[in-house]
Amino acid sequence: MTDDSDFGERIRQSFGRQGTMAMIGAELTRIEPAMVEIEVPFDPKLTQQHGLLHAGIISAASETACTYAAYAKVNPDVSLLTIEFKVNLMSPGRGERFLFRGEITKPGSTIIVADGRAYAISDGPAKLIASMTSTMMVIRGREDIVG
Repeated sequence: MTDDSDFGERIRQSFGRQGTMAMIGAELTRIEPAMVEIEVPFDPKLTQQHGLLHAGIISAASETACTYAAYAKVNPDVSLLTIEFKVNLMSPGRGERFLFRGEITKPGSTIIVADGRAYAISDGPAKLIASMTSTMMVIRGREDIVG
């Protein structure tokens, strides 16, 4: 674990290298110690056959928010890889935009657990559409897996 005060910049740089997040129009909107938020605007290209946000998009953005929340808790010289996640889809992904929040549940030096929440946003209060539990493995000394 770290007291790295520059974790926000590390997270922004790493997020900028995420081709998948760029492809879906995701934006990193909030970074705090042990918590990250990502927002995605509605786009018909991201929907399934009923016009709802696809479960794969919900899962990918939720997992990314969880992982970046964990990046705020590790030393700058290590990386993280997700080794498991479970998603509960609770409500249709219908909204003008979507918010994905990842928060650390259990920090650790080898394994980190995070919880994610996905919200649909339109007029009125945000609606919880999915929850996730994600487990990440801390990677050290691998030249092929960096930041």
